[in-house]
Amino acid sequence: MDTKKRIVALDIGTKRIGVAVSDALMLGATPVKLIIRNNDTNAINEIKAILEEYNTDTILIGVPYNMDGSLGFQAKNCLNFIKPLEKKYKILKHDERLSSEKAEEILKNKGKKYTKNKGLVDITAACVILQEYLDYNKS
Repeated sequence: MDTKKRIVALDIGTKRIGVAVSDALMLGATPVKLIIRNNDTNAINEIKAILEEYNTDTILIGVPYNMDGSLGFQAKNCLNFIKPLEKKYKILKHDERLSSEKAEEILKNKGKKYTKNKGLVDITAACVILQEYLDYNKS
């Protein structure tokens, strides 16, 4: 029996969190939802509910390292946000530099209007982060 679990990916921003999930075979990423980050406790609870819904304990976060590889404000913000989940869940980290730009390109190619819908970019960025991780870690 295959015991692989899905992965829930998060594109964590200061205002919004894009959420994506892997399929059961760990081949593809599917958009799930956008979490508005106006209250971190509520956002954490929404993430816990998603993890329960998809029966997984694995979270992949995109860490936006600076181009020189150092941790800037946003990378530190992501890592601090996820701390309350570290004891109960497996946290994976993926370098997500330029994922929003890749997401915008994907949306542009699909003819989607994204310039006034940053949430759509965030959800797509979560898919980009997860798909890159899945493609890199195929066994």
